[in-house]
Amino acid sequence: MKRIFFALSLCLYAKSLFLNAQPAPKDGIIKANWESLKSHYEVPQWFIDGKIGVWMHWGISSATDENRPNDGSHYARRMYKVVPENYQGKMGMSETLTKWHTERYGHPSEFGYEDLIPLFKAEKWNPDALVKLVKENGARFIMPVATHHDNFDMYDSFFPWNSVKMGPKRDVLGEWKQAAQKHGLKFGVSTHLYWSPRFLMSARKYQKPNTPEWQFFNMDYDPMNYSTQDSWNEHWYARCWDIIEKYDPDMFNNDAPFPKIEGGKGIGIKLFTDFINRDLVENKGKQSVVLSFKDPEVDRESFTYNLERGSANSIKTQPWMWATDLSGNWFYRKNAINKMSIPIMVGNAVDAISKNGVVMLNIALKGDGTIPDNQLAYLTAFGDFLKINGEGIYGSRPWKIFGEGPLKMKDGRQGENHKAFSQDDIRFTTKDGVLYAFVLNKPTNDIHIKSLAQGGVLNKKIKNIELIGSKEKIKWKRNAEVLTITLPKNIPTPYVTGFKITLS
Repeated sequence: MKRIFFALSLCLYAKSLFLNAQPAPKDGIIKANWESLKSHYEVPQWFIDGKIGVWMHWGISSATDENRPNDGSHYARRMYKVVPENYQGKMGMSETLTKWHTERYGHPSEFGYEDLIPLFKAEKWNPDALVKLVKENGARFIMPVATHHDNFDMYDSFFPWNSVKMGPKRDVLGEWKQAAQKHGLKFGVSTHLYWSPRFLMSARKYQKPNTPEWQFFNMDYDPMNYSTQDSWNEHWYARCWDIIEKYDPDMFNNDAPFPKIEGGKGIGIKLFTDFINRDLVENKGKQSVVLSFKDPEVDRESFTYNLERGSANSIKTQPWMWATDLSGNWFYRKNAINKMSIPIMVGNAVDAISKNGVVMLNIALKGDGTIPDNQLAYLTAFGDFLKINGEGIYGSRPWKIFGEGPLKMKDGRQGENHKAFSQDDIRFTTKDGVLYAFVLNKPTNDIHIKSLAQGGVLNKKIKNIELIGSKEKIKWKRNAEVLTITLPKNIPTPYVTGFKITLS
């Protein structure tokens, strides 16, 4: 009876929270529709100027045996793919993980995903030191995951399955925010909750009614049709609004999907407009927060597009976010491999910035809360580049063209570049009337930039060219065909080389 009463109380609380959430001003600055959001949404300058952020995927699966087989960062979804002992079919990722889980921890019917939570202790997690570290390596904002697809809240939530009551027994979001504020970084949050009913579908056959686990695995929601269930959509809204109200984030990232107008009664757009309206009220009508998600069907003027693991082939009218993962798995796994090398990562980042993008690098923390050395190598390499070349990155804007060169980037999500750049791949940014040219591979010969030839795109005279981070006098010449920069004697950065071009 206690469990039944507990479940009913939670549902009533969540529904009450949704129904009573009225953050928009009485006269309604932004209405709950895409047209109204489009006409009012304005990306704040701190985001466009800051350019570099760090995402953190961290949770229960981070603390499982680090030598586990590939789980595609979806441990909770894949660990329930039980096959008979005499199974002769192909062993895919899920079957392989389930077999491993069974041998390592026990059969999923006896040792479920919820039984992994005590392993997640965060015993070495020091958010102050970590935020200080990412700031020293170029970050201007952080964006930890508040809730992933596994339905576990990494904050002080009204939902009982959370990091305060279980696992680390710490308010993870609260401590991240405190550290961010201490070190002068903007604080974002990312929720991936909406996938949860379908994500946990494979665990359903092992759940028993009137248990806390019944609630954890979303058994009250249809895993295939939850998007049209009012009860789920209202619960999703309540969980998301709980984050916004308690932690007042500078950035709210929703991992798609979300409740649509058709079937979901527009609760998704309501959450987004309520978030912006709340900010407008607090800031006397000026937007100071960022709303981001991945829906490619929504007008990009209505939000900030999260181009996860993608790239752009042109300068985009609206600022966008290139989000990538440094671990190779999103959530920590020792043997995960990042297929994108450090030199290519730095080049991809500069490419994104030249096209009006903002860079978001995901760090997958270990279960104990520390950064693995291989990811730290990526972070510090990028930090070393920014320490020298930051003047052409922070506060910059795209130039007339993004650049030139033989490597052609794909346009869209899930197509990020893994190919090496050459010294002929050049990218431009501009700030305060100065043009910056970045060579995306360490040059070994004179640099030739056709776009900056006399009579071309650059219709101003070049007064001077400097190698950023060096006092060496740079020799150059310009004619109607090309700008040629003589190869400097010493290049201060190993991957991408920046030149400052002063115009007259």
